[in-house]
Amino acid sequence: MEKKYRAVIFDLDGTLLDTLEDLTDSCNEALTRLGYPTHSLDEVRQFVGNGLGVMMERALPGGKSSPDYDKALDSLREIYSGNYQNKTKAYPGVLDLIERLKERGIKMAIVSNKPDAQVKELAAIYFKSIPEEAAIGENEAAGVRRKPFPDSVYTALKLLGEDKESAVYVGDSDVDMATAKNSGLPCISVSWGFRSREFLLGKGAGTIVDKPEEILRLPGF
Repeated sequence: MEKKYRAVIFDLDGTLLDTLEDLTDSCNEALTRLGYPTHSLDEVRQFVGNGLGVMMERALPGGKSSPDYDKALDSLREIYSGNYQNKTKAYPGVLDLIERLKERGIKMAIVSNKPDAQVKELAAIYFKSIPEEAAIGENEAAGVRRKPFPDSVYTALKLLGEDKESAVYVGDSDVDMATAKNSGLPCISVSWGFRSREFLLGKGAGTIVDKPEEILRLPGF
């Protein structure tokens, strides 16, 4: 009998929402304030995926060893908290995918390494079919470790009333592939986000889709 998924756990940045321009603008403003050179969109694309701390570590010359690291990170957090809805938008086809999954009775959640309050607000704006409490962001202060640890996925599954046997993970990066593996979930990788198809294949991706609607035709849906 063919396995049927009852839940889909989505990554946010690079999977559901194109947040790259807001992240790049915020990163560059933080660097400029401290007199450091800025980065292009394609450069910042390679910095994202592990939260703002790692993003600034990769963007700042000297990384965490720089005497300005803490100041730069604080600045990035402050700037991005006001910038995260400026240019951010859903990827083409994503909103339709969400609605069609809802029509099929499939539960959905979001797990992200961006701040929890921002994840919940963005989910409330763009994805009203996903319960706000099932939009889970960075919350290590509450003991939920950031991805690729499985904590946020397990929290999401508990909220949805499902287990890992009934769920699949969808993301755009190697961090997402590792998160799915650590959570015991199969992974669907998307090529429209922050990492290319070639990169994903090089990291061992099994299932890759190029458009959101392709997910609906995969086994289990």
